[in-house]
Amino acid sequence: MKAVIGISNWSQNRDALRTLAKKIDAGKRLPEADYQLNFPSPVELLAELPPKRLQILRELKSAGALSVYALAKRLGRNYSNVHGDIQRLLALGLVEKNAAGQVLRPALERSSPTQSSGQGALRFGS
Repeated sequence: MKAVIGISNWSQNRDALRTLAKKIDAGKRLPEADYQLNFPSPVELLAELPPKRLQILRELKSAGALSVYALAKRLGRNYSNVHGDIQRLLALGLVEKNAAGQVLRPALERSSPTQSSGQGALRFGS
């Protein structure tokens, strides 16, 4: 499974949901679902995923599960700033915490923005 982060408007989402509903109604087998996180504009995407948050995702990919304190130390950033970024990434579903309270996420695979549909996408895969 992968997470796909992109830019999409309501009409694109509505059309995709209609297509999915038709498949369900027809009793067709559905493909494995990807986690989709869409923003209505590039400005909103960049507001939610600025470079510092993307840096956190890259660090978690290379280091694996870390405490917020250890992550802040590795990044050379203030603990409370990293904690705030982690809280937002948790809310977006891009990271999670394990039983020990460490932050982790699936392996990240970044692809180029999708141009064929006129929308950009970052793909996160396992």
